[in-house]
Amino acid sequence: MMVFVSIYGIVDGFFVSNFVGEIEFASLNLIFPLIMILGSVGFMLGTGGNAVVSKALGEGNAEKANRIFSMLVYVTVIIGVFLSVTGIVIARPIAELFAQNEKTMSPENKAELIENCVLYARTILSVLPAFMLQNAFQGFFVTAEKPRLGLYVTVIAGCGNIFFDALFIVGFKWGLLGAGMATALNQLIGGIIPIIYFSRKNDSLLRLGKTSFDGKVLGKVCLNGLSELMTNISLSVIGIIYNAQLMALVGVDGVSAYGVLQYIGFIFVAVFLGYSVGSAPIIGYHFGAQNDFELKNVFKKSMTIVGVFGVVMTVIAIVLAKPLAGIFVGYDEELLEMTANGIRINALSFLTCGFNIFASAFFTALGSGGLSLFVSFSRTFFVQAVCVLLLPIWWGLNGVWSALVVAESITLILSIFLLVISRKKYHYA
Repeated sequence: MMVFVSIYGIVDGFFVSNFVGEIEFASLNLIFPLIMILGSVGFMLGTGGNAVVSKALGEGNAEKANRIFSMLVYVTVIIGVFLSVTGIVIARPIAELFAQNEKTMSPENKAELIENCVLYARTILSVLPAFMLQNAFQGFFVTAEKPRLGLYVTVIAGCGNIFFDALFIVGFKWGLLGAGMATALNQLIGGIIPIIYFSRKNDSLLRLGKTSFDGKVLGKVCLNGLSELMTNISLSVIGIIYNAQLMALVGVDGVSAYGVLQYIGFIFVAVFLGYSVGSAPIIGYHFGAQNDFELKNVFKKSMTIVGVFGVVMTVIAIVLAKPLAGIFVGYDEELLEMTANGIRINALSFLTCGFNIFASAFFTALGSGGLSLFVSFSRTFFVQAVCVLLLPIWWGLNGVWSALVVAESITLILSIFLLVISRKKYHYA
């Protein structure tokens, strides 16, 4: 499911880059961090809520699990409406802030860049509650023991995004507006279908129903899911820093190249995210049931699986760097070479990032939101921010591409240390 999410998440970039224009493609990549920052609250409520709900199920308290599940869905909608209005209002000043370091474009092109950023952001933010629900339900489908249904919903939404992108951009020639509308429709599908399913009588472990507000439980959910919230916010802030550095070094082409690196990274990292999200309810269930043997079994096998995935994906990304870059920027040979070189260097991060992603999700599933936050915040923000700011001083453009590799390697040492010192407390090794 996470792989499909990442694939249709890059569809807009493919169609805009190949059928609309370079400025529009740069605009999409420049403003995307704002959208992800606002939508990341859905990941927090979904991931943090999954740990609480699955633990309640493991304890045999289905009524409590459904009450918490229902409350979290309703809270997600309410928060989503507030953030949607806020995002629409601040879209223009944020776009102007993001574009201020661009020095290679004419005033006219820079103004066009900002207008496109505002147009794309406001189109998608108008359906932000559905986007947040889509993020939250990704984990709840697994907890409800309906991962296949979650996959089907994701595939339907993704295929719809591809269809509407082709129709609106290639067919109707609506440009960046068409890309935003296609994504908005896909998010509506991904957010509303699960609402309908869980609201009706079903054979899953979860069902939407009457509930009451429980501030204590919500606080626990938010604290437990804080690492996922910080992960997504940190990634978006890091994206802003990358874009600023690249604009200063090579102009708007650097933003386009980095956008492609992100798209490729989304697909590969989705394998780790999908495994971590998929295994978290199992970990939470056995932890709640105090089944130490199965907890150890899941942990041991997960380390092996993540390691194998990392090696395979690193090799694939290095070998296919140029063809992958060509999907998006094949029309410009200089930009193509820059992007392919960035993909090859960046691919080395796949060797280590899977362990860090799993470690963060593992601690969340055990109810240790603090340790999860520490790992996530280190890999996605603090260490990486230092690297992307300092490495270009010595290595130039390659320093930007190497920042993630160095950051993941440093964080891996931290993850290993925390897993070792926590093993006796949680009995997973």
